[in-house]
Amino acid sequence: MRVRGAAPRSPPSFQAFDLLSVLVAVLHADGSVWYVNAALEQALGASRRSLVGGDFSQFFTEPALIQTALAGAHSNDFAALRFEALLRRPHQDSVPVHMNLATGELRGHIVVELWPLEQQVRQDREERLLEQAQGHKELIRNLAHEIKNPLGGIRGAAQLLALELQSPELSEYTEVIVHEADRLQSLVDRLLAPHRHPHQVGDVNIHEVCERVRSLILVEYPQGLHIQRDYDTSIPEFRGDRAQLIQAVLNIVQNAAQALLPAMAQGNACITLRTRVARQVTFGRQRYRLALELHVIDNGPGVPDAIRERIFYPLVSGREGGSGLGLTLAQTFVQQHHGLIECESVPGCTDFRMLIPLP
Repeated sequence: MRVRGAAPRSPPSFQAFDLLSVLVAVLHADGSVWYVNAALEQALGASRRSLVGGDFSQFFTEPALIQTALAGAHSNDFAALRFEALLRRPHQDSVPVHMNLATGELRGHIVVELWPLEQQVRQDREERLLEQAQGHKELIRNLAHEIKNPLGGIRGAAQLLALELQSPELSEYTEVIVHEADRLQSLVDRLLAPHRHPHQVGDVNIHEVCERVRSLILVEYPQGLHIQRDYDTSIPEFRGDRAQLIQAVLNIVQNAAQALLPAMAQGNACITLRTRVARQVTFGRQRYRLALELHVIDNGPGVPDAIRERIFYPLVSGREGGSGLGLTLAQTFVQQHHGLIECESVPGCTDFRMLIPLP
């Protein structure tokens, strides 16, 4: 006999639900909770033991709606029902969710799946970013190879032509050709950089990476810039390419520093390097138990609205004279670590958030 409010041990067959990013609950016929997965625990901010045995309808802002749906499921009025509801969270705003009720194969029990709408939007955006990055990577690689071959011929022909010219005035034109060919060659080399060198995997301490970047930036911008550290020193080392991660973080911090040049002149420019451990996070439509969360936050003017959705695209820059490759390469390097870079920006606070799975 089951006692309402007790916390029976979850059946082993339910343990796989903990690997899912979707919120899952299994209910008894009376609407009380038999099992919740880790994602639902996190969303509700409560332990599984405290949730099991409770009235599932009380987790929502309209309990009567949930009770009616559960009664219909129990009486076999439908095999599955999908609708929207508001999930309550203690001391936080309620979350709109898609709810799916199904009687499943468990006699007398109901399986409930919940998809937070904000999470669904975010996952769709992340998936779109990953697909776009993959497409851009292939385009860049092919385009760079197509440019590189004739570029060498143009440069060589200009040098040979310069040897035949007698007039110094005409030689200036060949010098322009050689100079511009060298500039394009440098651009092509940067485009191909992520694909030329093999992934050099070793143990990485993210704070050593941050300190290296911090020292490089302060040498370049010695006046008017403060770089604040906010580190979680408990973050473990992980396997990765240290050089690539230094370059990725450096590109982001350099962008921030360049945006802060007016503030540096006034002496109030600030960049914050913040590290945290994120738990039970989902990105790239995959759930991770632990992930490194590195924030690069600056108090600059923010990313212009016109390019905010395209800042990781190649050759898109909000700065005159910028190559538009820094963030593209940073995203590529982080994606090679199965991670992702996101950006939130308003005037006075731009936050680049780097996520990398931890073992």
